[in-house]
Amino acid sequence: MKAIKPTRLLHGAGLSIAILSGILGCWKCTPQDDDIIPPITEVFPVEMWTTTPDQETLFEFKTLDFAAGKDDRFPVLVIDTTVQYQSIDGFGYTLTGGSAMLINQLGEAQKDSLLRELFGTEGKSIGVSYLRVSLGASDLSASVFSYDDLPAGQTDVTLSKFSLSQDTIDLIPVLQKILAINPSLKIMASPWSAPVWMKTNGSSIGGNLQTQYYNVYAKYFVKYVQQMAANGITIDAVTVQNEPQHGGNNPSLVMSATQQGDFVKNHLGPEFQAAGLTTKIIIWDHNCDNPGYPMAILDDPAAKPFIDGSAFHLYGGDIGALSTVHDAHPDKNLYFTEQWTGGNDSFEGDLKWHLKNVVIGSMRNWSRVALEWNLASDPGFGPHTPGGCTLCKGALTIDGSAVSRNVSYYIIAHASRIAKPGSIRLGSSSPGLFPNVAFQTPDGKKALLVLNESTVWESFNISCNGKWIVASLAPGAVGSFFW
Repeated sequence: MKAIKPTRLLHGAGLSIAILSGILGCWKCTPQDDDIIPPITEVFPVEMWTTTPDQETLFEFKTLDFAAGKDDRFPVLVIDTTVQYQSIDGFGYTLTGGSAMLINQLGEAQKDSLLRELFGTEGKSIGVSYLRVSLGASDLSASVFSYDDLPAGQTDVTLSKFSLSQDTIDLIPVLQKILAINPSLKIMASPWSAPVWMKTNGSSIGGNLQTQYYNVYAKYFVKYVQQMAANGITIDAVTVQNEPQHGGNNPSLVMSATQQGDFVKNHLGPEFQAAGLTTKIIIWDHNCDNPGYPMAILDDPAAKPFIDGSAFHLYGGDIGALSTVHDAHPDKNLYFTEQWTGGNDSFEGDLKWHLKNVVIGSMRNWSRVALEWNLASDPGFGPHTPGGCTLCKGALTIDGSAVSRNVSYYIIAHASRIAKPGSIRLGSSSPGLFPNVAFQTPDGKKALLVLNESTVWESFNISCNGKWIVASLAPGAVGSFFW
């Protein structure tokens, strides 16, 4: 039996609430058809947020109550709290240089309100708990730069000219404001390129790191982590290179698995160790179509001790590649660090694909994070470097003082609002067309994210530790449950 779409309005405490498109459950009211939902036996509410692909409902909140038992007409989604997987570090975005610039241009009151909405841990905030930043410029910076740029023909092997000056304009001030709101937020940094004087082609685009500068570049990472710390910003992890097999971006740098393994085991790892840094080192940071790259490095017993885990994007391959790497090296962590939504793509298509693959898919394949690319862009999908991404759409569009929320805002909100850092992924069944992922939070609460892949309204039962919830989702809708 398919779900019946509710249309009636409820009124209470001066608030008119539509029993909206996207959700039907045991609301605190009498159902229009008493046998659609089993009778309520408890009054402890389940919190629920829903987004529908037609955008009629955008992260809209309501409460459900537990049911007396399952409704036999609908499939059962079983959460098994005895089956536990990885711990979660968080959900979020890449705060690109361009994102930071756009946010920093807002008035102070508006900026504070927006950052509290994004990164706060109470009230109506969406609870973003993890950020990735670029170590130097990314292609979504307004210009190309490193922290040690020199005139052509010069070198600086002592890194005496190393400076975070470009980041002090927008990125560091915005990060400091975010950390004042959420001091436990974790930050990962990824380089797009080494300084051009260290590279084989002397260009910001492509080229390799010259072997004579491997140790200098390792010290460059150390200086970055130390100087960010001096600014009150702890870098929890670094990836060795963003997309090391994509040399056409601006900036970019190409590294083979052999080169990256050499750099980690003989230079970066030892330099971090010598400096007393606990910042995690994460390899790969590229697509799911080449799990052999990180596995080759992890197979090296000299490199593996320095490595925390591997990072992935999904512009190629299948999300199951994360489990392939996990099965080969179950003692190492996995991270999903980037996926962009396009300026020419549909809200409906991106909502469903990203929820299924980037969030639910990565979590069900051992990832500790799920990050969208990127936090903010202007109406023309800028700023970006010459040759950088021209259609990467931010979670926010910032046009002067006007701020609008795009599809990746809701993709991440549906996870970050319910699955706090330290949550543990639980076993959960996937009946029919209901991809899902479940968590237990550090305070023992349960959280569930469900996508309805069907083209019609669907109802389903949720079973967890003897409790039952009956709910419905509109076609293509996503629901987040918390109790």
